[in-house]
Amino acid sequence: MLSLSEQLKHRISTVLSILSSIIFLQTLFFKFTGADESVEIFATMGMEPWGRIWTGTFEFLIAVLLLIPPLRFIGAIGGFFLMVGAVFSHLLFLGIVVHNDGGLLFGLALFTLASCTIILSIEWDSRPAP
Repeated sequence: MLSLSEQLKHRISTVLSILSSIIFLQTLFFKFTGADESVEIFATMGMEPWGRIWTGTFEFLIAVLLLIPPLRFIGAIGGFFLMVGAVFSHLLFLGIVVHNDGGLLFGLALFTLASCTIILSIEWDSRPAP
């Protein structure tokens, strides 16, 4: 039986995984339909259309992995690195505010990066063996 501390960690990991998956999945519509904002973001970085499509594909895969408890650690690794790229893209190319969103995309990237970092910390002992 799990201790109270372990139960709390498991719940935190589960909630953060669900929230991160929702964030990843809600952006897919815009990436895969070629929404103007998505196209402009990736064009600004010189990665349109291939970067938009590949990023959407990786986001879908990561979202699925985060929702499967035995694969959550792998999903969190992918989410961590994808969000590091998103944060640096905002800081270096896009800016904090994109299309007058008040920094929403940047904030979601920071939240998801922090969530994946916490998930990695919690799930460290249950990571797949090398």
